[in-house]
Amino acid sequence: MSQSYTQLEKQFKRIHVLGDASSILHWDMAAMMPKGGAESRMEQMALLATLSHSMMCEDRLSDLLDGAEQEGGLTDWQAANLREMRRAHTHATALDEALVEALSRTTSACEQVWREARAEGDFAKVAPQLKEVLNLTRQAAAAKADKLGCSLYDALLDQYEPDGKASEIDPIFEKLEGFLPDFLQTVQDQQKDVTVQMPQGPFAIEKQKELGALFMAALGFDFDHGRLDVSMHPFCGGTADDVRLTTRYDESAFTSALMGVLHETGHALYERGLPQDWRNQPVGQARGMSVHESQSLLVEMQVCRSDAFLTYAHPHMQQTFEGGGAAWSLENMTNLYRQVKPGFIRVDADEVTYPAHVILRYKLERALIEGHMQIEEIPERWNSMMKDMLGVTVENDRDGCLQDIHWYDGAWGYFPTYTLGAMTAAQIFDAIKKAVPDVEGEIAKGNFAPLMGWLRENIHAKGSSLSTKDLLIQATGKPLDPDVFIAHLKGRYSS
Repeated sequence: MSQSYTQLEKQFKRIHVLGDASSILHWDMAAMMPKGGAESRMEQMALLATLSHSMMCEDRLSDLLDGAEQEGGLTDWQAANLREMRRAHTHATALDEALVEALSRTTSACEQVWREARAEGDFAKVAPQLKEVLNLTRQAAAAKADKLGCSLYDALLDQYEPDGKASEIDPIFEKLEGFLPDFLQTVQDQQKDVTVQMPQGPFAIEKQKELGALFMAALGFDFDHGRLDVSMHPFCGGTADDVRLTTRYDESAFTSALMGVLHETGHALYERGLPQDWRNQPVGQARGMSVHESQSLLVEMQVCRSDAFLTYAHPHMQQTFEGGGAAWSLENMTNLYRQVKPGFIRVDADEVTYPAHVILRYKLERALIEGHMQIEEIPERWNSMMKDMLGVTVENDRDGCLQDIHWYDGAWGYFPTYTLGAMTAAQIFDAIKKAVPDVEGEIAKGNFAPLMGWLRENIHAKGSSLSTKDLLIQATGKPLDPDVFIAHLKGRYSS
């Protein structure tokens, strides 16, 4: 084996372990840290970020990468690992250490102010901090764009969707934008005569957590390697061996928190299923965020809103909350989870309206990054687009531009992966149903082993050994096809 490659593996393992530590600290900041710990946490995370960056940018690393490529003699997995090392090195060396530290400090500080601003519904409170985050993000985008030879937005997108390009996303989103308005109206017209009753609470938080944990375990979540907590914005963090999930509860309705838990469980199962032998190497990590989001949305949307899952889950819902009457019937619960109704909150949106939320954010963040829009314009533009795209009137910033954490903690270029992930999820589940004809029958019995077994073999275990496109072709027989997603929506909501 190449001596250069062996040294690279050792260095990237150390970098990965630093990243794991940072991930746990970030989870703690969101879920457990007292408010008074913010300043010291900012110092800790900034130091880890600069240490990791300096290790990635060591002069010898460039020579080792060149040497490993020239020496050859690598297995397919090692060659793929070297490719991913090169990608990570290119992104890191585009930025100087001062910018990396400034981004870490500024995003940590902005996230803390966002928590207060969201609670108060006051965008103006966090606007100055967000302006500085955007300023630094533009600087990072410019540096990476110069090195990658692409646009500012594509440079940011590449961090989350390797090789992704806005020019490829635009026609896909345009197709959805052309399809969704008339389809949404058709579905709403059909559902006018469908009576949906919301089960009446209150629903104790402990009971909601109990139900979520029951379904997590059924799906295959290992509580010896993870936990479920509460945060302002649901997320999946931690490490592959210590997966940290969060959700947020509402005692007046259990459905939102439950679907949030199931969504994050999809992320967690992907992390746990990544190839153990490559756990601390770039090739052993998730293949970009559209694939990651496909795993969460496959669980939440494709599987857990299906007739099969609701047949299995319905008795457990009734038993946990001691529910009775028409509101707790299987028919009503199915109608409840299939209800299509435009709303303000992305994470609570149904499958039909969800893409509009993502397309809105995609358009706004591109305009901000490319300098066609200023931070102060966000609330007005957001509210106007929500009215145009979904017909809803946003009444406060809390339900509008403050609802997502992403921009405030520095995740620019992330949003399109949600809808790319939804389409990927539909295509993967379609392939699973063809490969495992009785998979839905097993789900109805509460047996998720056939589903998870297929995902483990065809998606999770591949890590980053393949490009996103090649992974999807190998798993489903073709690259991303938005028509599969459209067919899924038609089959579930307008048949």
